[in-house]
Amino acid sequence: MKLKSLEDLRVLLPGSGKDASAAVPGRGPAGGPPRGHDGRGQAVRLRLDRKGRKGKTVTLVTGLHHNPDTMKEIAHALKERCGTGGTVKGGNIELQGDQRARAREELQKMNYVVQ
Repeated sequence: MKLKSLEDLRVLLPGSGKDASAAVPGRGPAGGPPRGHDGRGQAVRLRLDRKGRKGKTVTLVTGLHHNPDTMKEIAHALKERCGTGGTVKGGNIELQGDQRARAREELQKMNYVVQ
């Protein structure tokens, strides 16, 4: 079936009202931090690193003790906020470039204590 309007989509997906279409999946209210990522005062550290990266700067987020799926979700939120690439390696989150200020803001929104 080819959809011709947004109303056709609403007919196929009942319960998807204005509130559901305005919300971004995986994000909290008003585009805040992702749901379910309450740091509860857990201390994390931000630092710059260049070693073994041919002079390229990365921001390391260390001290997060979560399962791999949660780490990927937090990394995705940080990458989205910083507008940069990154990865999860060895229990740490690596963000490309010097992203300490933006990452600090986003982590504090998630209730982490950033050192």
